[in-house]
Amino acid sequence: MRVVDLALSDDQEALRRAVRDFFEKESPPEVVRDAEPLGFDGALWRKVTGLGLAAIAVPEERGGGGAGFVELAVAAELLGRSLAPVPLVEAAVATTLLAALPPSPGLDPLVAGAVAGDLLPTLALAPVRAGGAGAGGTAGGVARLVPAGAVADLVVALRGDELVAVRRPAPPGAAPANLGAMPVADVPLGEGDGADTLVLATGPDAVAAHARAVGHWQALTAVALLGVGTRAFELGLDYVRQRRAFGVLVGAFQSIQHRLADDATALEGARLIAYEAAWAHDAGLAEAPTLATMALLFTSEVAFAAASAALHVHGGYGYALEYDVQLYFRRAKAWPLVAGDPRAAYAGVAHRLFAPTEA
Repeated sequence: MRVVDLALSDDQEALRRAVRDFFEKESPPEVVRDAEPLGFDGALWRKVTGLGLAAIAVPEERGGGGAGFVELAVAAELLGRSLAPVPLVEAAVATTLLAALPPSPGLDPLVAGAVAGDLLPTLALAPVRAGGAGAGGTAGGVARLVPAGAVADLVVALRGDELVAVRRPAPPGAAPANLGAMPVADVPLGEGDGADTLVLATGPDAVAAHARAVGHWQALTAVALLGVGTRAFELGLDYVRQRRAFGVLVGAFQSIQHRLADDATALEGARLIAYEAAWAHDAGLAEAPTLATMALLFTSEVAFAAASAALHVHGGYGYALEYDVQLYFRRAKAWPLVAGDPRAAYAGVAHRLFAPTEA
């Protein structure tokens, strides 16, 4: 029987306190609002890179913190709580992926730049078909709706059976309008417009490296969504403890009590699977990718349910832009969508868990 101990160590608790204090100070709701609609604050990002958060899981010999994904998960949850407008999850995943590849003259400057914070990398989640340009595309293909693609200097993508890194002289700085104020963008993977493309790996190694990185993104995004849902729940709870209707506190109504109790229970379950997914990657378990997908799917549902309940107990005020709860509601809805169709993800989990194996 496998024993999973998800209690944080003293060092991890110290990290939690430090990062929480940092985001509470540097990313209050005013900063989140000011960063819309792009969803990126360059000054805040420079402060985040100064803390070395994106390189926590990079080995010390490559210049990183030498920690693991549980430490990254701690930071990601607190990012979600504050809705900090910085692509910490994407940059951490891409940086860790680059640092895990064999050193080479072309790769080493990218790793050094990402670890130092001089280069903002991200990961294209969906594989890109190599070959024909297609409508509006390029001969190298186009990575669609890349998270942080509108602000990243470097995009790592799987093109056919090649893992490529595309470095652009300047990010576009614009993103299609979206509910969560995410700096997503379509990224052409071919040469042109000053872009520099480096092939990092080919064949099964490239496919496997990309799949691992996507699993890392899923696990960390799950924890970030846990932070979103938890803070939204707290906002709703605080509100019903103050708001009165018919002469009594709103929180005295059983229908509201039961809904919030259900959300509190579900959030604890989401915490368990989200941190287990991060721990599984550190432990090198074969089921880590499946756990990551399961964690993302479950925390997506739980975070949206908690944010929706928090918004609704605010009544009409929940939809008013001056109330913070709508910031959490919009992101709980939008953040998971860049991962693709959740129905396909559920089907993929079922296939991995229950598909018959050949004798």
